[in-house]
Amino acid sequence: MNAARWLAQALIAEGVDTLFGYPGGAIMPFYDALHASPLKHVLVRHEQGAAFAANGYARASGRVGVCVATSGPGASNLVTGIADAMLDSVPMVVITGQVPTTLMGTDAFQELDVFGMTMPIVKHSFLARRVEDLPRMVAEAFRIARSGRPGPVLIDLPKDVQVADAAHLPAHAPLPVEAPPRPSDASLHAALALIAQAHKPVVYGGGGIALGEAVPAFRTFVDATQIPTVLTLRGLGALPAQHPLNLGMLGMHGSRAANLAVQEADLLIVVGARFDDRATGKLAEFAPHARVVHMDLDAAEISKLRHADVGVRGDIRHSLTALTLPCAAHLHGRHGAARRGWRAACQQRAREHAARYDAPGATVYAPALLKRLSELAPDAVVSCDVGQHQMWVAQHWQLADPRRHLTSGALGAMGFGLPAAIGAQLQDPAAQVVCVSGDGSFLMNVQELATLRRYRLPVKIVLLDNQALGMVRQWQELFFDKRYSEIDLSDNPDFGAIARAFGIQALQVERADEVEDALAALLAADGPALLHVAIDQAANVWPLVPPNHNNAQMLDPALDAAADARAASPSEDSRHAIPA
Repeated sequence: MNAARWLAQALIAEGVDTLFGYPGGAIMPFYDALHASPLKHVLVRHEQGAAFAANGYARASGRVGVCVATSGPGASNLVTGIADAMLDSVPMVVITGQVPTTLMGTDAFQELDVFGMTMPIVKHSFLARRVEDLPRMVAEAFRIARSGRPGPVLIDLPKDVQVADAAHLPAHAPLPVEAPPRPSDASLHAALALIAQAHKPVVYGGGGIALGEAVPAFRTFVDATQIPTVLTLRGLGALPAQHPLNLGMLGMHGSRAANLAVQEADLLIVVGARFDDRATGKLAEFAPHARVVHMDLDAAEISKLRHADVGVRGDIRHSLTALTLPCAAHLHGRHGAARRGWRAACQQRAREHAARYDAPGATVYAPALLKRLSELAPDAVVSCDVGQHQMWVAQHWQLADPRRHLTSGALGAMGFGLPAAIGAQLQDPAAQVVCVSGDGSFLMNVQELATLRRYRLPVKIVLLDNQALGMVRQWQELFFDKRYSEIDLSDNPDFGAIARAFGIQALQVERADEVEDALAALLAADGPALLHVAIDQAANVWPLVPPNHNNAQMLDPALDAAADARAASPSEDSRHAIPA
């Protein structure tokens, strides 16, 4: 029983069944231990794929994701996936090999100070110098990854420690995770007092809702209080997309209904959100008339960017449950007429500015395709890369559960989508998993098609190809006087041929009238399949809040043209509409 074998047994004791990695010299003793272990190891084709796959596994399941790599380049290739987990609060344990302790600090072959290199992007780091360190380190690593605001933890394992005798070590015993603190009664009473006074309240929900296992409590709160609700990118699905009080995503590419409601609100009830710059736009002009009730588990987030008139620190689920009935009573009583009028106005605006899918022309309109795919696969887990397609998914996919929407939010890492989809599929082999990618992002981790094929994972890939770095091209068009610099991808390879070379079925669609049949064929395909979709390079994501503008200052040519048309020939209904 050496330390590597002890570690494999400890992972099983922690509830780990699957880990993602790539072997090498300094981690070889651990891989030798895996040879006779019931743990399922998934061999990716690049260490970044291992980190993103563990990340997707954790996001979709809520369990700790585990990835493994060797020292030096193996460890450094994990860094982007670790950073993504840190910034989006994803529970992960990262195990890296290290040169023997006797060689540390000598610039030995494949030696890197991964402990120091990752310090800013982990919740905690461990460097094992003795075999006796392992029981405490492993137990603490999993406890820290799971506890409070989740995140990644690193264990760096020198090779000589891995092969050291561990027969004297006790069997691994996981540490309990402390229950999150409950909010104080004083903060709940103060929150209730502010909510009772509001005429134009808005609920602003974020990723902390899913992290806190608070989705049912959040939905109950919204249903009971009947308060119009907006969601961040990582909060999408906390309220079903078709819910009558869901005004959509707020922020840079948020809906007009969501952004204008926030700008006019007199109270923001912020639930597990952090006032990210992509959500707030120009912070000094964000929700200028609103007081703030901020519920969050992490005390550091409360009043970090926007002063909270009332901070409710603690378990979000408990906070929402405690406030639901008292808030509902107040909101339906005093000031009830004003709030009903506000709610009706918000909902009317949402109807007026709802997305349209009747784009003219014969080419494929990406938002319509994505909306239709979400209708055909309503229970699917959708994993996105980063760029225009990511925003189109956020705007148009009919999300009903935040754990079914895997997206690199705070880091915005291209190459995330395919390996994250692999992780999501492995955490639930029966799940329908769809990866939506762009031609720029897809090539960043295209080698993971080999992983799909090896493990026969039935992930369906929708590749939106505009032969450009679309989001960068859009910004250069709008804000850099159309000086298109290094965004041309017109020399893309034949993506269908690439998929087929990996043994994966490939389909193609170029016309709008082909979309329905192509989506049906994609979903019916046995095993993994790729649908290559040609889209117009000039297509942009709307609405868009320009930099250094507030969220009421949205650009959207289509909606602006429709508003002009309504103004020129007002209908009976539009005479009573709220001005945009």
